[in-house]
Amino acid sequence: MLILCSNGLTNDNIKDELKLHLLYNNTRAALVVTADNIYKRKNYHVARSMKELIDMGLSVDIIDIDETSCKELLKYNVVEFIGGNPFYLLNSIRKQQCEKILKEICKNQILIGWSAATFVFGPTLELVNRYSPELNIVGLISMEGLSLTEIEVLPHYSKYLSKFERFEERCKEYEKEKSKEVIRLNDGEAIFINGNEIKIIRAL
Repeated sequence: MLILCSNGLTNDNIKDELKLHLLYNNTRAALVVTADNIYKRKNYHVARSMKELIDMGLSVDIIDIDETSCKELLKYNVVEFIGGNPFYLLNSIRKQQCEKILKEICKNQILIGWSAATFVFGPTLELVNRYSPELNIVGLISMEGLSLTEIEVLPHYSKYLSKFERFEERCKEYEKEKSKEVIRLNDGEAIFINGNEIKIIRAL
């Protein structure tokens, strides 16, 4: 199962839906901090994200795939990637040859990605590149994502409406140009993708 969130498991409705998919022996979770190329484990979201997982009865380990083999992620029932820099995260995943492992986790376990990871796990980083090309500090040429899903998500939607000039208009232009629909997610919202079944959890 793949879960794409705006800012993590910050809504009780998201947590309740996730609990429905946890088996009695789903007890281990990995929190992957690689996307924050500056603060890593010291990212200010880490403590909150760990608590969210622990509150659901999971034991949590912090993992950075820049330092730890991606194969270690196969030991966990739930793998959650925090936000940060999508270009850096995608480059690290490819550099560490983690693509096949993430596809396996997505198929057999529960993979959660929010903020930057929503772009990386989708088909392309092109939309985020239009808004924030300066984030491409690793010099990625191809904007092709991992395509764990073909669904495209725009996280932090309401938060960024006033931050970026013509934020919604530029998204609409992208949709028209690419003949695609982009799902806007506000903080506290998520999409659960389980095979062909798709469920959107909206904020209260």
